[in-house]
Amino acid sequence: MTLVLIGIDGAGKTTAAHALAALVPPGTGVLVLGNYSGRKTFTRWARRFGLQPPARLLDTAETLVRLVNVLLNSARAARFDGLVIMDRHLHCQLALRAARGLRRGVLLPAALRLLPRPDAVVLLDLPAEQAQLRIAARGTDSENLDELQAYRTAYLAQAVEAGHLVIDAGRAPEAIMADLRGVLAGLRLDPALEPARTGQGPSGPGPSGAGPELPG
Repeated sequence: MTLVLIGIDGAGKTTAAHALAALVPPGTGVLVLGNYSGRKTFTRWARRFGLQPPARLLDTAETLVRLVNVLLNSARAARFDGLVIMDRHLHCQLALRAARGLRRGVLLPAALRLLPRPDAVVLLDLPAEQAQLRIAARGTDSENLDELQAYRTAYLAQAVEAGHLVIDAGRAPEAIMADLRGVLAGLRLDPALEPARTGQGPSGPGPSGAGPELPG
């Protein structure tokens, strides 16, 4: 079983992936895999040397790194008997392309069709302003507010098109974990993961808090 978490920088994807893995009942195998693109590293290098690489060149480098990671991790997931939580996926690169005004291309959509389909793709949705505050608080990098908003808009449009689940990532960690547990319970991973009643669950495509509540 594979669960994919996506969202803008600062949405808490990595934190949620590891926190959710810790909640999986004993006896159930769990594997957390990161499908990174190297975007922050490439950006840091560019700033260090005073470079402004074209968006298409940056996207090409990121796509190559992310595609290799996704292919390797998909192979690992296929051999793993248990829950696989993927932190990011090819959907992230498609959202970046949309935010940068680039075409979707052929390679990434084709790869998504050919790769094993995740059991669920969850968008952790967070307003750009809140994401920027979180990024500043961790003190390791920075993000432009307009770019964060463009990324968020692209992710939400993608969720509508692809039918991704949307969880409001601006709430307390306990509420987010309850919703993610509800996703797993809906996938029938284990009845022990029946979600707590928080009054709000994962929604269908749309901004945080919008859309019909899904059955737990």
